[in-house]
Amino acid sequence: MAEFPDERQLVLRARSQLNQWTRNARMEAYTELFEGDNSILSSEEMQLLDALDSELERGGSDGLWGTDQYGIHTVGTSSSDISLGVVCVYHPQITTDSVLRGADDFDDETEERLNAALWQYSERVATLIEGELDEFIRQTQS
Repeated sequence: MAEFPDERQLVLRARSQLNQWTRNARMEAYTELFEGDNSILSSEEMQLLDALDSELERGGSDGLWGTDQYGIHTVGTSSSDISLGVVCVYHPQITTDSVLRGADDFDDETEERLNAALWQYSERVATLIEGELDEFIRQTQS
């Protein structure tokens, strides 16, 4: 199936905004999920994640909060039906053989809770980015 130039240009223009949308969405998702009285993790679990983040940053990586990755994809079938979406293409996960494991040994239950929280965080970031993308498309097409 041939790609329509308008859709291609829209995707390229949207992708040029993706880094900024991702930065903003990460901050908002972190605040929603991990700060305040409604945090999805205990303060001890947050300290574990923060320690792991610091350890990874000292090792030269982006840290825990910079490893998630997002992409823009097309789902439209015609030039009059342009539909774009956002997907998390890499969810950070702590495992024994993962770079995100760090020096600390977590018990299985803690590891699962942390990984579930990281998954929820990444999915929330993707949802927030998609909101920005939808607004971008609305403004572009009006």
